[in-house]
Amino acid sequence: MSAPVIGIARVAGADPDVPLPSYESAGAAGADVRANFPENLREGVVLAPGARALIPAGFAMEIPERWEVQVRPRSGLALKYGITLPNAPGTIDSDYRGELGIIVMNAGTEPFFVEHGARIAQLVVAPTVRAVFEPRARLGETARGAGGFGSTGIGRSGGEDVS
Repeated sequence: MSAPVIGIARVAGADPDVPLPSYESAGAAGADVRANFPENLREGVVLAPGARALIPAGFAMEIPERWEVQVRPRSGLALKYGITLPNAPGTIDSDYRGELGIIVMNAGTEPFFVEHGARIAQLVVAPTVRAVFEPRARLGETARGAGGFGSTGIGRSGGEDVS
C-alpha cells in the first residue's frame, strides 16, 4: 500500500511561521502537530490541573477516502507533565475539512502552559475499512463469552484476578 497524500491548507489567521506537521525522526510513526493560536491568543494558554482546552493547529486537511488521521498524545508530555488527550486516539475522517483542533487535558498536579508553536500531539495516518453490520438472532460462542472489563485477569500468566 503506497503512502497517501494528505493535502494541508493553513486557515485564516494562522501563523505561517509555525511548522506544519512533520516527522521528527526517521522511524517516527506520528507527525508532530503544533499549537497555532490566532493572533489575539499568541501568548498561549495556561491549563489548570484537571482543565482541558481546544488548542487550534492552524490548518485543515484533505484526507483521501479510506484513510483517517488519528490524533494521539505525546508520551513525553504525558510522563513529565500529565498532559494528555482525553479522546485519544481522536479520529479525523476523510470528509472533514475544518480546522484541526486538539483537545488537550492537564491530568497533572501543576498548571501547564501551552505555548504558541509548541508540539502538543502527534498525527498517525491509518487506512480504514468499512464494515457491514449484520443483525443476527444469535452470535457464535467463544471461550471468553460475555466476560469483559477485566474478566481475563490482570496480566499475570496463570494468575488469578485480584480485583
